[in-house]
Parts: sequence; C-alpha cells; structure tokens
Amino acid sequence: MKRLYYLTDNLDSTEQISNDIHQAGITDWNFHVISKDEAGLYRRHIHGANLFHKQDVVCHAEFGALIGVVLAFFATLYAKEMEVFGPETSGFMDVAIFGFIAMFGTWLGGLAGLARENQAIAKFHDAIGAGQNLILVDVRRQKEPAIKALMAARHPEARLVQEGSNLVNPLKILWDSAA
Repeated sequence: MKRLYYLTDNLDSTEQISNDIHQAGITDWNFHVISKDEAGLYRRHIHGANLFHKQDVVCHAEFGALIGVVLAFFATLYAKEMEVFGPETSGFMDVAIFGFIAMFGTWLGGLAGLARENQAIAKFHDAIGAGQNLILVDVRRQKEPAIKALMAARHPEARLVQEGSNLVNPLKILWDSAA
C-alpha cells in the first residue's frame, strides 16, 4: 500500500477530510492523524495515530530481531560445540538459547525505537508543533488517483507533502546512519 501525507492547518478541515475519506471507502485502519491537539481529535472522533505511527518501535524491533537472530545462531552453535550445558543436552536447550537471544534482541530494539521519532514523520515535527495536522492515508495503488482527485477537488487547503510506503524497512537504520 501507498501512504499519502497531507498537512492541514486546523481541525475543522481535518474533520471534514476524515468524513470525506471515510465516505470514499478508507477505514480507520488506513487513516491516521498526528496532531498537537490530541484531545481535539478525540472530541471530534478523528482517528489519531498511535505509538507505532509516531515512534520507530517497529523498525527498530525488526532490526533488533535481525541482530538477535544472528547472535542467537552463533551463541547456540558455541553452546553446542563447547558443551556449555554438558555433553548430553537436548535440542530443547538449543531452541531455548536461540529463542531467548532472538527475542531479547527484538525487545531491546523495540525499546530503542521508543526513544526515536518515526523517520517518515520526523521532517514534519516543527509543523506539527506549530499546530498543523499531519494526515496519513494508506491507499491501494488502484485507489490512489481517486483519493488524490478527491483531496484536490474538495480540500485544496490540504497540501500533499509526501508519498511513501506503509511498509517498514528495518535496514533503513543502516542507510540513514551511513548518510
């Protein structure tokens, strides 16, 4: 799916966009708003973004899982070769070592992601802080032209500021740190 990012200046416009988008067949599952005024979103029944949209939890958890799996493989291999738990250990011990280290990497990565703003919305941090609303609309490629046309015709005040994917790429952490 493709994610369209729109900025609006007020909640009245955001509420009208929410109503029109829902009438066009986009559900709350694919529509999120990030706003400084979260209480206003709640009062107007506008679907606000959750922690997974605002922070980089998923991306970092997946990256932690990748590292955890690699480390778990080598730790399990080491424990098996060096007979750390004795000469006659069951396969259950190998699975337990592997699983624990892999899950620990995932958990640690998720915690690191809680401390970081989502990379895709970080560039809109100042606009959101200034009171603007960031609208995230996830659409299938076939429906994208219809949603863009609806927004252009009925809501010219909403500015399309970015297009991207709603999929998370855990390797983006490496590319961003290298740049």
